[in-house]
Formats: sequence, structure tokens, C-alpha cells
Amino acid sequence: MLVLGIESSCDETGASVVRDGRYLLSNVVASQIEIHNRYGGVVPEVASRQQIAAIIPVVETALAQASCSWEDLDAISATYGPGLAGSLLVGLTVGKTLALARNKPFLGVNHLEAHMYANWLRNEPAPVEAVAESAKRDQPGDPLFPLICLVISGAHSEIVLVRDHGDYQLLGRTRDDAAGEALDKVSRVLGLGYPGGPAIQRMAQQAEDAYVAQKKTVKKARNAYRLPRAWLRGTYDFSFSGVKTAMLHLAEGATDAARTLQNGKPATQYTRYTRMGEQAAQEGAPDVALLASGFQEAIVDVLAVKTRMAAQEYQVKQVILAGGVAANLSLRARMRQELDPLGIRLSYPSIDFCTDNAAMIASAAFFHLSLGEHHGMELDVQPGLSLPFRK
Repeated sequence: MLVLGIESSCDETGASVVRDGRYLLSNVVASQIEIHNRYGGVVPEVASRQQIAAIIPVVETALAQASCSWEDLDAISATYGPGLAGSLLVGLTVGKTLALARNKPFLGVNHLEAHMYANWLRNEPAPVEAVAESAKRDQPGDPLFPLICLVISGAHSEIVLVRDHGDYQLLGRTRDDAAGEALDKVSRVLGLGYPGGPAIQRMAQQAEDAYVAQKKTVKKARNAYRLPRAWLRGTYDFSFSGVKTAMLHLAEGATDAARTLQNGKPATQYTRYTRMGEQAAQEGAPDVALLASGFQEAIVDVLAVKTRMAAQEYQVKQVILAGGVAANLSLRARMRQELDPLGIRLSYPSIDFCTDNAAMIASAAFFHLSLGEHHGMELDVQPGLSLPFRK
């Protein structure tokens, strides 16, 4: 089964052709990061206009790279939520129109569910033999049910028990800021730009490399600025607003210290950061890497420990990561430290499939289409869509 996937939930425009939900024939992404970086975050109106300009060339390129004609496709899929309403509308409208014009089945895909299915994508060519075997819903190498999925994408931080395809039970979620949101906001405070996750990871690595060069442990770099953790005992919920506020106070102190050193006397005025963090970048530069390291460790600590606790309680054999923050190398390493001693398998998508892409859309669509599911042309965007949790 060849499925064309279209992704346009935020600021990335993607199209991909995937065979049997696993094997990549093409994956094209038009990024808007440079455009939105000047604003410190995504501007919805700008994002949707860019989606309109990019989507047809992206789809055409995906088909060309896959050496695939419209007749070769078995179905077309597109994201219908969650995300920015204007951006979602562009991709969904194009997907439904193409399906109608080409007389193909159409399926709208939940963006969060698609991030989970990025773990089914394989960095290997599609087999040329035993086609019937490759089209099965379950294959060797697929994630093993039941499993725990840590969904850390954009405004979402959730621990989900996955018993089977489409069978989801919510165990915990963020009560305020999600991990990705907190990373973006703190990155602005530190003047590191957008997107925040990769920027903070780079700065944290600089601090840790410097400590290792001084024959000190990485742990000392991470603890140079020790931040609080909101454990919310007795739940699998998260809360990152407190650590974000603590980070702001630490950053302000770092700027004051820098001014004191520059002027040779105590600062006479309490420094507040501008919204875009310009003062942090200019005046607090000596401490920015250490601040980033301490903040990243605080986020990673809570995510890893709570996910491990859930995996133990529900006695699963595998944990998967899903979403943009799953690309964080510190999180991946910490999750291995938590799970390896327990014999619990950890898997995560390659870096390219952690961020928004259309391959994961096509992958998720395959598993729904294989059950005979599809959507009509009346399907509309749902910006606040969540996973279909079992009651």
C-alpha cells in the first residue's frame, strides 16, 4: 500500500510517500524556521501564508522523488489536528481536493498519533520480495504492545499507555507548560533564539564539554545552577511553569553578576530582561551555557523518571519517545540509564522524524486504512484535537 501523507500543522510543509506504513520512498519538508526566528516563535498568519506558497511544489517533489504517479497511490492522507487552524486548513484542503480529483480514499490523521507512528518508520529500503508479508499490520521490528509512549511535541507532554493500534490510555499530562514550550520560552530569555530545544541543547553541551576539559564531571556543569523539580507525587502529571520561573530569576541574577564584574562595583539597579532576551545574550553570556545545562537537566530529569515509573507499574517491555523533544540527546541518554537496568527496551525515531514531517502522517494513515477506515470530504480541521483516549 502506497500512501501520500501531507503535513501542515504549524510552520513546516511536508509531503511523503510511504509504503506499508514503514518504508520511506520520499520525504520532503519545506521549513519556515528562518522566517519565524526573527520573531522568537511562530506567527500563525505568516505560517499559513507560507503553507499556501509551498504545498503544491512540496507534493510534486515528493511524488517525483518516489518515482510515483498518481495512479500508483492507494490513498491520500493529511493532518487535521491539532495545530494552527490556518496552517491545518491548507494541508487538509489540498489533501481532500487531490483525493477527490484522483478518486483515491482519503484519511485525516491526528498529528499527535502520527508522532507515535514515527517509531514504525525504518531507515532501510522496502523489501522487493514477500510483498504480502511487508503489508501486514504487525511485523518483526515493530514496537511491541503494550508499551508506554512519552509524547513530547509542542504544547503536549503526555505519558500514554498504548495497548494496541488506536487503544490509548492517558496516564499523565502537563498541568501548565509543556516541555517544548518551556524550552522555547527559556531560550528566548537567554537570547538563544528559536526553536528553543536545539539551541539549549547546544549551549548545554558547550558547558559540559568545558567541564570535561577541566577534568570535572558533567554533573558539576549541570548542577552549577540547580533548579527545582515539580514531582507532583502520586501522579504521572508534569508541571514546568515553576522551573521556568526559577530559571528567569537565576538568569536575572547572572546578568546582575555580569554587570557587577564589568563595573567593578555592586549593581545599583535590578535588571529585568527584555522580551526577546537581548540583555541575557549580551550581559549574561558567561553564564548562559551553565544556565542552559541546568535547565535542560531539570526538564530531562522529570520526564525520564516519571516515564520509567509508569513503565514499571504497567509492566511493559518497551518505551517509545514521540515528538520534537524526543530528538534531545540528553533525554535519550537519561532514558537509557533509567530503563536499561530494568530490561525495558527504548526506541525513538531518527532525528529527522522527531520534528514535524509527512512520513509519520502516511505511516499512521496506513494502519487506519488497513482497518478499512477513511474520511469523507466533510472532515474539518480540529486545532484542539487530542489523542482518542479510552474512557
